[in-house]
Amino acid sequence: MFKKVLVANRGEIAIRAMRACRELGVKTVAVYSDADKNALFVKYADESYHIGPAPSSQSYLNIDKIIETALECEAEAIHPGYGFLSENSKFARKCEEVGITFIGPSSRSIEQMGSKIAARNTMIKAGVPVVPGTNEAIADPEKAADIADGIGYPVIIKASAGGGGIGMKIVHSRKNFIAALNSIQSVAESAFGDPTVFIEKYVEEPRHIEFQILADKYGNTVYVMERECSIQRRHQKLIEEAPSPVMTPELRKKMGETAVKAAKAIGYENAGTVEFLYSKGDFYFLEVNTRLQVEHTISEMITGIDLAKQQLHIACGKELPFCQEDITIRGWAIECRLNAEDPLNDFVPCPGKIKRYRSAGGPGIRVDSGVHMGYTISPYYDSMISKLCAWGNDREEAIDRMKRALYEYVIIGVTTNIPFHKAVMRHPAFREGKLTTHFIEDHKIIDEVRKVVEEDALAGATLSSALDDKDRKIAVATAAVSSYVDAIKKQTK
Repeated sequence: MFKKVLVANRGEIAIRAMRACRELGVKTVAVYSDADKNALFVKYADESYHIGPAPSSQSYLNIDKIIETALECEAEAIHPGYGFLSENSKFARKCEEVGITFIGPSSRSIEQMGSKIAARNTMIKAGVPVVPGTNEAIADPEKAADIADGIGYPVIIKASAGGGGIGMKIVHSRKNFIAALNSIQSVAESAFGDPTVFIEKYVEEPRHIEFQILADKYGNTVYVMERECSIQRRHQKLIEEAPSPVMTPELRKKMGETAVKAAKAIGYENAGTVEFLYSKGDFYFLEVNTRLQVEHTISEMITGIDLAKQQLHIACGKELPFCQEDITIRGWAIECRLNAEDPLNDFVPCPGKIKRYRSAGGPGIRVDSGVHMGYTISPYYDSMISKLCAWGNDREEAIDRMKRALYEYVIIGVTTNIPFHKAVMRHPAFREGKLTTHFIEDHKIIDEVRKVVEEDALAGATLSSALDDKDRKIAVATAAVSSYVDAIKKQTK
């Protein structure tokens, strides 16, 4: 096992990687920006090094500085977490060149999956089903519009180098196609430095189902069951659960074996995720995430496999200690991403200082977080506060435990999406497992969120002891004004 690992990330995922290291007796190194000098992950690590100003381009994306720091502190390996440099083939290659182990797949595997067009073509050759669409970059807008006509609307235009829900647009007619194409090319150039886009048929009533995989250096590859991630806003996940409510043993085996085939097609090693779209009995390859996912927690909860530890073991050259037949499902788990964002204002981020904080607990609850009371949510990074996970013997118990945990969770000082999660957990369609990636729009969940906000305000913001009387009156007044304004808007439409 490694003696020292540098974690090239921040927040809760940095702490998650460090916890796995600590349990294995491995010393950890944190790197931090100006904005994170007092962050919990910096204090948790055995050593910590400042790497630059708050903007990620000058700190957490600074490959040379991170490599320099790793060599300086004599770290044998780097854990990239998720986001930032975790799927950057240049970073992985640089680690390989200087003799530092990159805890993840090879730079070649990352490169193969870094381009969605290349990934599509690789999967087609491997016999993995893909959504009908183009297999090369779009160059001529008019020709692209003709291709979209041939595929049949609606279609979705995607950035080839995209990720995290960025660089996608659904188009319903030729009239809007070229404007949408230009828009996505501009976004792709700005976000990824690559304007390359392609077209796919837009799958109706899609469910987002992904399979966690583990692969060692000896050709052993397994799937650690599936997760359903259909509750999304702007193509970004908010609620995940494992297993999927739509899954049968036969479908799980078929999709799981397809995920393994996809991983082997690119010589994949370490932890990763093969994502699919599922619709009306059919499934299609979406992409491979060449890293540990945010929602890896719920796979751990239903299988008992510590994925972060397995990453370290595989990177050290150890063989997987289990085979596919050894992996079984026990119970059900749900994850809610708690973010500092306003669901009543198009989920706009709401950075600020957390004045009061009390996380949930009790049977079946897991909280992965990097914040504390007095912590400031920075405007420079993702607004995630924590990942709240609930386990139950079955789906109904997991949902009920999540509802209870959301009731217990107190965060004051920043606006959060807790009311959104409460609204989803109590919605009949969610409880019945009737999910699609359009769940929020199809079921007018934001209207339900507004009701939850009003109920919480009238009840004293959930835990009345957490607010003084003055704060409570302000909350009630704010909810009342919001309801009045919405009523006026409806009358004037």
